[in-house]
Amino acid sequence: MNKTALITGATSGIGKATAYAFAEQGINIIICGRRKERLEEIQNTLSKKVKVHILSFDIRDKAAVQNAINTLPEDFCKIDILINNAGNAHGLEPIQDGNIDDWDAMLDINVKGLLYISKAIIPIMIANKKGHIINIGSTAGKEVYPNGNVYCASKHAVDALNQGMRIDLNKHGIKVGAINPGLVETEFSNVRFKGDTEKANTVYKGFTPLKPEDIADLILFTVTRPYHVNIADLVVMPTAQASSTMVNKKQ
Repeated sequence: MNKTALITGATSGIGKATAYAFAEQGINIIICGRRKERLEEIQNTLSKKVKVHILSFDIRDKAAVQNAINTLPEDFCKIDILINNAGNAHGLEPIQDGNIDDWDAMLDINVKGLLYISKAIIPIMIANKKGHIINIGSTAGKEVYPNGNVYCASKHAVDALNQGMRIDLNKHGIKVGAINPGLVETEFSNVRFKGDTEKANTVYKGFTPLKPEDIADLILFTVTRPYHVNIADLVVMPTAQASSTMVNKKQ
């Protein structure tokens, strides 16, 4: 395919699965994240198939984001695909009991981090007069659930930014779309419950959740459509899930 994709949050979950899916199709990849050792493991595995470059930085740090992009070697400077995957959830409390540090972390990563990396990459795509941006949202960006307050707000912001990007970049020939997953079994709940593995595991018990590979398949499908086809906004849930608050669990 001879294209290059940059994937944020590539050290685990959907981002890692997407890196593997892209490599199988010959898409060169720039994998980004804070855990450099994990990025190196992925690079060692996938460099047998495609060119792989790693960028280790904190997406909350706008200077670090721009500096990382500025250091890209020539072989990786022409970015065709941006996967805005980095994101997290911290805490699950009613608004009055919320932790302000948790709020900052979610807004800084889910919203501002997405903006920082997009701001760094979009000029490259405009210069090339083409490109494809996939924003990884959530069903939490489509409906609000109890105790989800700020996390849901951050994902509603991603939904709005996805629409805004698509409008603003239309004249530049850049495709923009979002994939909004429901329950996906990743490190998400372990982060949300701050390492309480037992509590995190209960989220996915009693039904078959989506796997990171399921979302990676959809991302790959989306970026391999003909140029005149843009999947603008896709919501995907496991069969057992009907909404954010309704999951058919077997007891």
